[in-house]
Formats: sequence, structure tokens, C-alpha cells
Amino acid sequence: MKQFDDIDIGILRRYDKPGPRYTSYPTAPVFSSDFGPEQFRNEIIQTNRAARKSDLSLYFHLPFCDSLCYFCGCTMLVTRNRSRIKEYNEYMKREIDMIAPLIASDRNVVQLHWGGGTPSYLDPEEILDLASYIHSRFNFASDVEAGVEIDPRGLTFEHMEAFKQAGFNRISMGVQDFNPRVQVAVNRIQPEAMTRQVIDWCRKLGFMSVNLDLIYGLPFQTEESFEETIDRIIDISPDRIAVFNFAYVPWLKPHQKLIRQETLPSPETKLRILKMTIEKLTGAGYWYIGMDHFAKPTNELAIAQKSKTLYRNFQGYSTKAGCDLYAFGMSSISQLQNIYAQNYKTLPEYYKAIGAGRLPTHIGYRLTEDDHLRRYVIMRLMCDMEITRTDVEQRFGISFNETFASSLEALQEFIDQGLLVDTGDKIAVQGMGRLIIRNIAMAFDAYYEKMMREKPIFSRTV
Repeated sequence: MKQFDDIDIGILRRYDKPGPRYTSYPTAPVFSSDFGPEQFRNEIIQTNRAARKSDLSLYFHLPFCDSLCYFCGCTMLVTRNRSRIKEYNEYMKREIDMIAPLIASDRNVVQLHWGGGTPSYLDPEEILDLASYIHSRFNFASDVEAGVEIDPRGLTFEHMEAFKQAGFNRISMGVQDFNPRVQVAVNRIQPEAMTRQVIDWCRKLGFMSVNLDLIYGLPFQTEESFEETIDRIIDISPDRIAVFNFAYVPWLKPHQKLIRQETLPSPETKLRILKMTIEKLTGAGYWYIGMDHFAKPTNELAIAQKSKTLYRNFQGYSTKAGCDLYAFGMSSISQLQNIYAQNYKTLPEYYKAIGAGRLPTHIGYRLTEDDHLRRYVIMRLMCDMEITRTDVEQRFGISFNETFASSLEALQEFIDQGLLVDTGDKIAVQGMGRLIIRNIAMAFDAYYEKMMREKPIFSRTV
């Protein structure tokens, strides 16, 4: 099934503007210090009283890296002092010991993810130690989806054996670009042979799924040079591919000043790179999930989207809908049914809270009824590429057309452009509308305009 007849750069150019990624709704800028540790603790206890308790998703933020990638937008710390890593892991264990007893013991973990930073910067022994501690404090489902982000630089086969022994079955690895000039410019030297070696290890050890991350918009990239990288990625044949737009935000990430702005591709070149990338990957049989993600048609993400069971959380697209997400480590964000809770973003603050026996919750948010409604609509748009009026009305007891009168007015331009179709009951994304799904979802965001007036902080949508 062909997803796109033609990719019109003019449409991409028209809708290339700042907008949320909708890994949550409301988005993180709405979070407030009015929500703190006690509110989070009380909410955890409350979730155990639900008539139908939610399964658990666990996220662990491991922020340390061996070196700085100049493009990085993550919360990370460069260190070669191994004692800092050991200390951090001990504090995370103490955080686990605060939260795990608050959660009913009959609730199963169905999803686990380690992100960073660089989780594979841990030694094999540290990987096994932390994983063992986590497994000793929570009950894990037999079919748990367990993923970890790795960096092939400095990685050994023993690291991969440790991840496999620790129960991980999915791997995500950054590539960004195979071009040597680009790699030098962003301070990430990662030869293609190194990446292929790690892929071979993953397959030898039987990991269920491998994802590779790419970034377009990096220094010295051209359409032709990035096409060479895409061709090599297709030859490697990962199960999933994520292709991210580089957000050059040196006012938020000062280390990005190490990238000279004049070396970046022009906005027009970036659009041509995106067009080429989508055409090449979908032409090679990958299914465009939405946003930045591609998957083989047999991959669980593609299957979930077609069966309308796909979900989004702070780790991106997921097949585990309806879980309570508990996030551990500095800056990490937990997401329960009714609240969001984010930990302190610096190590001293994170350590100080845990050292005092307090949950390290810094800010958070409690959803209103209107938030729940809009979160559902945005989620289904982002995952299913369609929403059904009767479904929303029956779930929330509202008149869709009355409640979303201003949203429907905003959607009209997408309908006029042939990017949406409104059949009366169903509003469905079509054709190139999939490529600007963030823009379409923004029509239902009650906070977007106010946030953009106060402090524009979002990355560009294309």
C-alpha cells in the first residue's frame, strides 16, 4: 500500500513552524511547582484503589556520557569518573525504594525503558546490578517490552550480553549520519563498520527489535550525502527507524554554539532531505508511523497502528496503552492517569531530595476534565490518524461540534488543502497530512496560543 502519491515541498514549507511533539497533553511547559512530592505520593496510592488497576511502565534516566555530541538536546552529563555513575545508581535505587512500596504488588510491569544520556556507558556488571535491583522490587509480565538506548562507541559484546541477560529485548541506537565530515562537525565519530558490528551482535543474541536514529539538518548535510546514509540504513535493514529534525537551539542548549550556524543546511535543503528520506524509506517497504518514525509492516508499531491500539508517551510511540508510567532519575517525567510529575533536573537537587527522604518531584500537573478530553482526541489523531465524533461524544458525554467549534474552524484549511477529510462522523488524515500531524493536532490544543505568546520553546514541526 503506497502511503504518499507525491510529497509537495510547498506544503511542508507552509506548515514548518514551532509546535509540540505531544508526548504528553498538556505539554511540559504547563507543569507547575504547585504539584509536588506529597501530591505525587497521594496519587500513587490512589491509583491502587481503581476498580481496574493499570499495568506499569518503568523508565530510568541514565544521564552520563563519555563525550559530548554537539547536537544533543537531552539532559545529560559528560564524565569519565566512574564513581559518579555508581553514586547516581545508588540514589536511583533509593528512589525505587520510596516508590515501589506505594504501588500494589499485584500490578505488573509490561514495559521497561532505559534512556539517557548513554545507558550503555554502564559497565556490564553495573547493568546487571541495576537491572537485578529493579526486578527485585517490581513484578514483571512474561511478555514485557524492555528497551534500552545504546551507543556503539566503546560498546563490547559483553555489554550486549549483559543487556540480554538483564531481560532487554529491544535495542535503540543512534547513528545520526554516516558521513565522516558530518560526524567530525558534531563530535560523534562512529564508523559504519562499528554500527554494523553492533547490529550483528543484536541479531546473534536474538533481540526482538532494533531501532536506528538518524538526524537531518546537521552541519554539512546535503540531499545527496544524506541519501547515501539512507541507502546504507536500508541495507542494514533495522526493524524501526527514527528520523529526527535537528533543533538548533543554542539559547536553550549552549553547547550547540560549538556548531557554526553557517555550516547548517538551509531550510529548503532540509525540506528536500526530508522529502527524499520519506520517499526512499517508504519505497523500501517501511511504513510511516507518523512524526519521525518508520517501521517494517510486520513490526509491532505498524501492526498496532493498523489495529488502532498505538499509544504515545514520553518515550514516543508505544504499543502499551493505558499504563501508569513511573520514571526514575534526574529530570524524568512520570505519567499516571490523572497527573504528570517531573523530577528535579540537576543532580544536587535530585540528591538533596532523596537524601532527605523525599520524592524528588520538582513540578507536575493534574489534568482537568477538558484536558482528558483533548488528550484523548490528540492521542487518537497522532496514533490512528483519525478521530470519530460519536466515539468522543460517547466517551465524554459532550457535543463534539459544540465543544470543538473553534478547532473545527482551524481544521478547515487542512480540509481545503486535501490533508484532511471530514465525512460527518469521522475526521481522517490523508496523504501528506500524515507529515504535518503535529500542526493538525495543534488545532485541539487549548494552551498552544498562550504558550507561544509567552515563551516560544517548541521545535519546528517539519
